[in-house]
Amino acid sequence: MRVMIGGIDGYIGWALALHLVSKGHEVSGIDNFYTRKRVKEVGSWSATPISTMAKRVEAVKKLTGRKINFIKGNLTDYDTVKKSIRRFKPDTFIHLGEQRSAPYSMIDVKHAVETQVTNLTSSLNLVYAAKEASPKMHIVKMGTMGEYGTPNVDIPEGFFDIEYNGRKDRLPFPRTAGSWYHWSKIYDTGDMMFANKIWRLSITDVMQGVVYGTRTLEINDERLHTRFDIDEVWGTALNRFCAQAVIGMPLTVYGKGGQTRGFISLTDSVQCLRLAIENPPKEGEYRVFNQFDEPYSVLSLAEHVKSVANNFGLDTQISHTENPRIEAEEHYYNPIHENLKKLGYRRTKMLDEELNDIIRDLTRYKQRIKAKKSKLLPKTNWRKASN
Repeated sequence: MRVMIGGIDGYIGWALALHLVSKGHEVSGIDNFYTRKRVKEVGSWSATPISTMAKRVEAVKKLTGRKINFIKGNLTDYDTVKKSIRRFKPDTFIHLGEQRSAPYSMIDVKHAVETQVTNLTSSLNLVYAAKEASPKMHIVKMGTMGEYGTPNVDIPEGFFDIEYNGRKDRLPFPRTAGSWYHWSKIYDTGDMMFANKIWRLSITDVMQGVVYGTRTLEINDERLHTRFDIDEVWGTALNRFCAQAVIGMPLTVYGKGGQTRGFISLTDSVQCLRLAIENPPKEGEYRVFNQFDEPYSVLSLAEHVKSVANNFGLDTQISHTENPRIEAEEHYYNPIHENLKKLGYRRTKMLDEELNDIIRDLTRYKQRIKAKKSKLLPKTNWRKASN
């Protein structure tokens, strides 16, 4: 199958490319190195050193004999998107090429506007390009479980049945975002649903949980590393905790630590995306997958990291710091996630097994993490975002 990845240079994008190649798929990708530039902007870098795209593609060719076709381009440029689809004729386009950081979107008005303009423009360009250049192409859009917020009811996969004033309907489940970034993803979802409605495009909308991990089975050579961000802007809580443990910093839990979210390993994330590709929706169908393994509170994650790190001889402590975000710190959280299991998804490793691999990998790059130690502490404050 021919697969094109928008955002192929990213954390998930590169790991997915390697996974798909290993399964015999023909992979092409487009990226403008947005994340590399923006991570550098906040004074950080990937804890795992990553090669240039040219060297990455060369390494894949040498190690596997397979070719990845790459275009340097920006998904906010409509002609680039349409020409790329016409050139490579993908069966599936996976849209990972957006600004993915909630804290980055909350820095100030400039970053808020950049986030929403970038994300909505790229999504609109993709659906219009699909309509014009390849109307039967399957679009997989990467959404986020954060679109749902933390309602005091179970969270379905996209839609729910409701009865109100004696009438019944099946409606999209309400979205309640916690950042300008998450609102952009909600708008993306609306645009995808509308494009499906008016043009009958086949779309899979993936509401993904928080992803963690340094490697997949295919990342078995240093030249194939995917990025691993650790700073407070681009690094997710669990990845950041692992980095803090490796250099002897206390694990900085925001507030009480009762914030609960769905998490999934990088290995299982790319497995899920492959299953979505290999089992496309019916022509003209719009479907939603909630993609995560199980929910954890932030404090429970810190406790897992502490336990695993102690087994490595690391004296790891947990500290609580003022929560820079505006969010419920204690809440009900029970999302449904059955659709991917119906396609054959099975979890690969349990959390502590994955944490062992992360800490072992990060220990090799202890000095890189130490060099950015100050960037691991919270700075971006939702209440004090500048203008």
